[in-house]
Amino acid sequence: MISPLAYIHPEAKIGENVEIGPFVFIDKNVVIGDNNVIMPNANILYGSRIGNGNRIFPGAVIGAIPQDLKFVGEETTAEVGDNNTIRENVTINRGTAAKGKTVVGSNNLLMEGVHVAHDAIIGSGCIIGNSTKMAGEIIIDDNAIISASVLMHQFCRVGGYTMIQGGTRFSKDIPPYIIAGREPVAYCGLNIIGLRRRGFSNELIENIHNAYRIIYQSGKNVSEALKQIREEIPMTPEIEYIVSFIENSQRGIIR
Repeated sequence: MISPLAYIHPEAKIGENVEIGPFVFIDKNVVIGDNNVIMPNANILYGSRIGNGNRIFPGAVIGAIPQDLKFVGEETTAEVGDNNTIRENVTINRGTAAKGKTVVGSNNLLMEGVHVAHDAIIGSGCIIGNSTKMAGEIIIDDNAIISASVLMHQFCRVGGYTMIQGGTRFSKDIPPYIIAGREPVAYCGLNIIGLRRRGFSNELIENIHNAYRIIYQSGKNVSEALKQIREEIPMTPEIEYIVSFIENSQRGIIR
């Protein structure tokens, strides 16, 4: 299961039933769980923590030091959960002193050429398209779909169940359950097909849609819109998620 042409540092910890191809480099201070497949020419560098059942394709680099001039060699990690598919040439950098770790959750698909910068947090069940680049300290909530060649500014957050159109670039937060795209980036409606696929009821989808009609079409400012939502729409966990996401946004939301 382990090619004699791979290099594995003697201090690295490798779980059971791990397949490691030729010319793989695994550094010291690396922990790899069970049932992983690491294909030829992948690099798992210092500080990497890999869960179980992942497939890591050729040319991927996990745990490289941050592309941040403030980084001075502090002890940080790059953490990957379970059952992820990490395609060719994906790069996942270690954290910095800011958060101490970069985290990719479980059951994600990171397509070819994706870059995950230092201290980023990616949830679970996400799909990240080819050549999408995410700057430092971003957050992507669970079940988001981000198409190819998307550019995500530092500190931005993407809500869950969102779909972002290919080629989009943005520097503000994108709330949950919506489609975002165009140039400049804008709200393009509700991700209705995605929500139906995830089992959202028609009534719940309509409530979410009504919330966004208030936010984007009522002409009110954000605080007034959120007040109206609390007064007029049943406060299910999904509606509360929208309200709290916007209230806690540090960069403001796309318009």
